[in-house]
This record gives sequence, structure tokens and C-alpha cells, in this order.
Amino acid sequence: MNGYDVLIVGAGPGGIFTAYELTKQKPGIRVAVFEAGNPLEKRICPIDGVKVKSCVGCPTCAIMNGFGGAGAFSDGKYNITNDFGGTLHRYIGKAQALQLMRYVDEINVSHGGEKTRLYSTANTAFKKECLQNGLHLLDASVRHLGTDINYEVLKSLYDELSGKVDFYFRTPVQDVKKKDTGWEVITGKGAFFGEKCVISVGRSGSKWMEKICGNLSIPTLSNRVDIGVRVELPADVFSHITDELYESKIVYCTEKYQDLVRTFCMNPRGAVVTENTNGIVTVNGHSYEDPGKKTECTNFALLVSKQFTEPFHDSNNYGESIARLSNMLGGGVIVQRFGDLIRGQRSTAERLERAFMTPTLTATPGDLSLVMPKRILDGIIEMIYALDKIAPGTANDDTLLYGVEVKFYNMEVELDRNLQTRHKGLFVIGDGSGVTHSLSHASASGVYVARYMLNESEGEKQ
Repeated sequence: MNGYDVLIVGAGPGGIFTAYELTKQKPGIRVAVFEAGNPLEKRICPIDGVKVKSCVGCPTCAIMNGFGGAGAFSDGKYNITNDFGGTLHRYIGKAQALQLMRYVDEINVSHGGEKTRLYSTANTAFKKECLQNGLHLLDASVRHLGTDINYEVLKSLYDELSGKVDFYFRTPVQDVKKKDTGWEVITGKGAFFGEKCVISVGRSGSKWMEKICGNLSIPTLSNRVDIGVRVELPADVFSHITDELYESKIVYCTEKYQDLVRTFCMNPRGAVVTENTNGIVTVNGHSYEDPGKKTECTNFALLVSKQFTEPFHDSNNYGESIARLSNMLGGGVIVQRFGDLIRGQRSTAERLERAFMTPTLTATPGDLSLVMPKRILDGIIEMIYALDKIAPGTANDDTLLYGVEVKFYNMEVELDRNLQTRHKGLFVIGDGSGVTHSLSHASASGVYVARYMLNESEGEKQ
């Protein structure tokens, strides 16, 4: 059996920064990272928009899995805030959470992100304008790396770690078992032992995480699911906002149902993309720092959060069922003009062709009202009209809505203040824990746990 000091399951942001901090603070420490996906350079999605226009169901999704996790091909936004992105601060304190997020930002900057910009909502007049129109702008500092620079940062981190850490790619972990003096992970390539184990499997590992928690009798709490659409419109409509803030997290409380609708993942001059989670095709968005890759469109998600009470607990399955219905009707992602939705008619290829907007994603023209629950769709429509007051043109007929976008959240794993389970030496971090929901929070949780493990080991020696 192969022996290590620390086993890390998952090579997303949490796993990467756990390994980074361990090897930085204690050179020579034996660390193994197990990842179901591929190394960064082999993460290639076959969808090219010409020969392959939709998901073909690869054995491991290059967008969701591999070194860098689901965030590798994201817009590369690191939000430094406790207002959204997770509840890490409830475990480690607000001041320390922010300090760790700033530390992660410094590492990203030093590994290729030095020419990128840090945006901030501090002292913006736009906040007052939102309040005057029933909208609420959340406070944050945002480092925008862009999909291209984010890739370079990850490549730099991997180059630094590859000589210090043993990476096992295309090696999904089948089980995690408690041993007398540590932990064992079972893979198709054999069993590996470690004194401590850190699980960081991200949102795509939610079903696997649930199984492991069941096997080890670790309590969990049901979590929420976010359901909505991705909006695409001319970049000029939102340019007065994105030029100043880049990423604006705006929340609206609907008049009809008192539900909260929020903007998410804004991509100025970006492109709409698909992603595959557990075989279900949903929609997302990217943008780039390279001027040559910018488009004439801006896209962002509008999401409604749903958290269920007794007797229903499987919020993720609820979100998946809506996404499956979209896949069934549209063969993948459905796109509809806002004007068509309001008039109660489906979009057609002919109507899209006549529009003044050219979609950045090849999707099936259709009718989102046949897919989305009425309450959720009503909230999204109400939010679009609210945004139209601060960004006139948002509610234009030709604004495109892609569906569905679903953000799956892991059930929240019962953890102590050090993100350790009831079993000593087993930690669960990142989005797989249900504690974090963002790149910055997941990365910070990895740094925190690495420092805790090292300090604990030193204390045991004294």
C-alpha cells in the first residue's frame, strides 16, 4: 500500500490550495492528489460549434472535471467578500475568511494574474441607483482573471506543484475508509494510505459525497438548489455597470411571491457555454481578458433559490428533473427571445434569424414556459423588468434567455470549526462540503485546513 502524510480527493480549487499551502509551509511533506478528470492540458471539450454542436457525453466532462475543477474554464472571478460565495466565515470568522481570500488572490496574481484588475463596489454611486429601484447591490472586491488568464494561473500552479505532489489523474476514488492510524482511499489503481485525508470534490461530486457520508455515518443537512436562465444581451446595455464593477451581484425580492432573484456570474463581452453535470446538460457563461476573444454580448444568470422543507429533502434531484425536461424538449439547452416568452409563443429559428441579437451558443429555439415552474419563471420575468430600470434595454424583445441554468449545492456536511468531520483526520472542504459556493471561498478553505493540519502535527510533537 502506498503511504502519504496527506491524501487529497479532488484537484479543484480547494484541493489545489491545500496542496500548495502544505508544500509551501512544510517542504518534503508527502501529498497525493486523486482526480477523476484529466490534467489541465488534456481537458478538451469536443464541442466546437461546427462539427460537434452539443454535448456528446464524454466519460469524464472536460469542463467539469480535471485539474482546476469546474472553475478551470470559468470566467475566473475571485470574489473577496463574506456577503456571498459561501458560509466559510461562520466556521473560521469573518476577518480570517477575508484574510485568506486576499492571500489566495496574492498567489493568483503572482502566478500569472499580475496584469488583471481588482474591481470593487466600494463608494459606487450605482448602489444608490439600485436601492432607488428596489434592487440591492452586494458588496465585494472582484479579481477578474478571465478564462484565458485563469488557465495560465492554473498551469503555473500545476508546474510548481507537480514536482512536490503526486497527482493521480483519471483516478476516481471509489471509497474512503477509516483505519487505526489514518485513512485509506480505494481506487481502480489500488489502495492508498494517508495519516490525514481532505475531500474536495466540488459540486459535481455531490452524489459521491453523499455516499461517503452515509458509509461513515457523517450527518448532513439538506441544501438548496438555484434554478434559472442565462440572459444574453448587447454588451452596451450593461456597459455602464460592467466597466466600473465588472461583476455586480444584484438581488431583487419579487412583489408577487416575495422570492429572491439574483444575478450571478456576469460575463461582459463573453460567450454562453454548456456544461455537463452527472449527464445533465445545463448552461453557463465565460469571458476572456484577451481583446481578440471578446464578443459584442454580455451574459449573466438570473437564479431563484429553492430550499425545501418536510417531507422533501432532495433539492438537487428537483433541479435535475427540470434540467432533464429541458434536455428532453431541446436536445440540450433551449434558447428563447424575451419578447416571445412574454407573448406566450415559442422562439423559432426564423424568429431568431430576424432578431438583432446573434446567439453566442448554438441552442435549440423553444419555449421555456414548458420547462420552468411558473413561480420561478414569473420571478425571472419580474427581475428582468426591474433590471430594465437601471439598464434600459434589458427587457428588449431580442434579449435571449437560455435554459436551464441550475446551480447544484452539496448537502451541508456536519463539520467542526476546523472543517473536520466527526472522524479525526478527515476534512471536507470546498463546494463539496456545502460550506463554500465560489472559487475564492473554496481556495481559502484549502489554505485554512492545510495550516490547521500542520499546526496540529507540530502540537502533537511537542
